[in-house]
Amino acid sequence: MSKKRRTNAKTNKKQLTLEFLITFFIAIMIIVFRAQYDEANQNFIENSFANTNKITAEESENIVLNENSSILQIHFFDVGQADSILLISNEHAMLIDAGNNQDGTTVVNNIKNLGITKLDYVVGTHPHADHIGGLDNVISNFDIGTIYMPKIQTNTKTFEDVLDAAQKKNLKIKAPKQGDKFTLGDAECEIMLAGIGSKEEEENLNLSSIAIRATYKEQSYLFMADAESQNEASRTWPQTNVLKVGHHGSNTSSSEEFLKQVNPQIAIIQVGKDNDYHHPHKVTLNKLNKLSTLIYRTDEKGNILLESDGINNKISFY
Repeated sequence: MSKKRRTNAKTNKKQLTLEFLITFFIAIMIIVFRAQYDEANQNFIENSFANTNKITAEESENIVLNENSSILQIHFFDVGQADSILLISNEHAMLIDAGNNQDGTTVVNNIKNLGITKLDYVVGTHPHADHIGGLDNVISNFDIGTIYMPKIQTNTKTFEDVLDAAQKKNLKIKAPKQGDKFTLGDAECEIMLAGIGSKEEEENLNLSSIAIRATYKEQSYLFMADAESQNEASRTWPQTNVLKVGHHGSNTSSSEEFLKQVNPQIAIIQVGKDNDYHHPHKVTLNKLNKLSTLIYRTDEKGNILLESDGINNKISFY
């Protein structure tokens, strides 16, 4: 082989190697660019979803509801460091908790002032006094359909008073199961959490909390009672428009993963002004603010009324 041919062969080999390196480099750059694009696109999608349907306080308070649609009402009664919530749909009503013992008369009067004589459902979410304290007053003053309480027995006078009030009217208390469904007027309700009567629940009654999710047309509402992070981690959660924050905004509830799944537009916190527990805790408020969730508190607003035509939610105070 001549010297010229050997030189040409070496040149061609170098040229092929260079072309291969250039092609390889271009391929790597395409892969890197594609990965960065996909990541950026995914982040955009996630951020867009996180802010879907977020509203301002002014918007939520000035929404005009459809007059031709039936209206769902949810009253978050201001009962201090306690819970009491009344849902009304198409002349059917459900009460979730009734505050402390001293709140019984207030809760009864609030319900009577709305012209209600029958409660289709009464829910004592768990046997703590700040949730079932006024239930005996409520049971004694209204025609009652179904009473739900978890499978937990306590020997407190507050708990015994509730049992006595139900017994006097020949009412049986039912323990719901997770996944149970029922209808309240035009709203569909599902038991998302329900105590099973375990030893652990007896030691920490919050873990026995009954949580209910109500759906009305396009809108949804989740009432978490005093359920804690352990309860939240026990299942997956659907995105929900309005959240009654668990355990008065305590840091034992409202885990980051739970809030990420629920991603509420509006959060309601039932809490007493200047309470000894320092509820709601700052860490919980920070998590909700991170999601751009609009927060309303009974210690700041008093009684909170949410009205919905199934498309929008309107907030007012009284």
